[in-house]
Amino acid sequence: MLQPRLFLRSLQLPYRCLPSLSSRAYSTVVTKEVEIAPPAEVPSAPPAEQSSSSSFDPSIAFAPPPTRDDAGVAVRKYKPRTPGVRHLRRPINDHLWKGRPVHKLTFPKRGQAKGGRNNTGHITVRHRGGGHKRRIRIVDFARRAPGPHVVERIEHDPGRSAHIALVRSQETGRLSYILAADGMRAGDVVQSYMSGIPEDLWKSMGGVVDPGVLAARTAWRGNCLPLHMIPVGTLIFNVGLHPGKGGQLCRSAGTYATVIAKGTEQQKAEERKQEQAGNGAETTGEENKPLSQRERQKMQRAAEHVTIRLQSGEIRLIHKDCCATIGVASNPNHQYRQLGKAGRARWLNIRPTVRGVAMNACDHPHGGGRGKSKGNVHPKSPWGMPAKSGFKTRPKWKINKAVVVPRERNQGKRRRGYS
Repeated sequence: MLQPRLFLRSLQLPYRCLPSLSSRAYSTVVTKEVEIAPPAEVPSAPPAEQSSSSSFDPSIAFAPPPTRDDAGVAVRKYKPRTPGVRHLRRPINDHLWKGRPVHKLTFPKRGQAKGGRNNTGHITVRHRGGGHKRRIRIVDFARRAPGPHVVERIEHDPGRSAHIALVRSQETGRLSYILAADGMRAGDVVQSYMSGIPEDLWKSMGGVVDPGVLAARTAWRGNCLPLHMIPVGTLIFNVGLHPGKGGQLCRSAGTYATVIAKGTEQQKAEERKQEQAGNGAETTGEENKPLSQRERQKMQRAAEHVTIRLQSGEIRLIHKDCCATIGVASNPNHQYRQLGKAGRARWLNIRPTVRGVAMNACDHPHGGGRGKSKGNVHPKSPWGMPAKSGFKTRPKWKINKAVVVPRERNQGKRRRGYS
């Protein structure tokens, strides 16, 4: 039997200033839901009255990627007042802006783009459609505007998993949205060095590039730099793929890449090897062979690119003039959320997914039959292509398998067509 509701909800007090009954907490903070450590801290910009080089800590700025330990992730758990709230888990983001976005920096998302259709109207992405109406935020991924920018607030973007920051230029007063780094808060000062090194920084270095001073003054959380200005070992996100374009890699929540080598260092190592080889040739009396065209192209390619490592372990060469932002993408606990009910997924433009074995035979290769069985059929997609990588997904000539024919037929030779 359900308990009756309290009648105090409909009771109106004569005075607004009188407090009502003490409200009960509808949510609690639960830690150690998932055992994982937060990403490594990246230093933020120092206050204006202090010297940036004095407060710089290289052990924090160039920390290795985060490792797993017993530290937990704090998520918000709600009291099960309804079935849809019982399993609801949300990361704690109390610092987010509660109001609306800047209207002139948004435009409405309309038309067939919400339903997974292409330009001809055909469905190319299934299980999309409906959802709450949204406005696309215009995010500045290139960050070409120089000068310091003050973070006004951190906002939620319905079009991406990471958070965005509203920044205002101190020189022009222009507002813009950028991807927020983990740990960025309102009041921080970020700067972009894509247009070059400022004049005051040149004077502080004496007109000569000093790598230590340059890193101490520029490698702060939220700053956007060319890849050749970022020290080795720094965590970065919003990485560009082509010079002059905005960031395209590591833009999702909690993602980052690591700078593991720079072209200048690789070139110096190659020159050092050539010198050692030349010294060895002189002692033995042999002539030093000139570099071939392929070796010169390889050295030139290494000098113009920076090597980064993605979270998947992939190593990529990216041009040294591409942009990157110092730090880790914001909202790293996004992967630990639980929607709690199907309706919340419908609000997010996600439609239901029907299993193939639950369909009819005319709708899916796994359909039909009696009970939950796909009828002795290898896993296939709705269009008949092999699925679930491994078995029956590779051609036979790619399978490293040898079949031996009996000796009395072919003297033990392998059958033709197998390696």
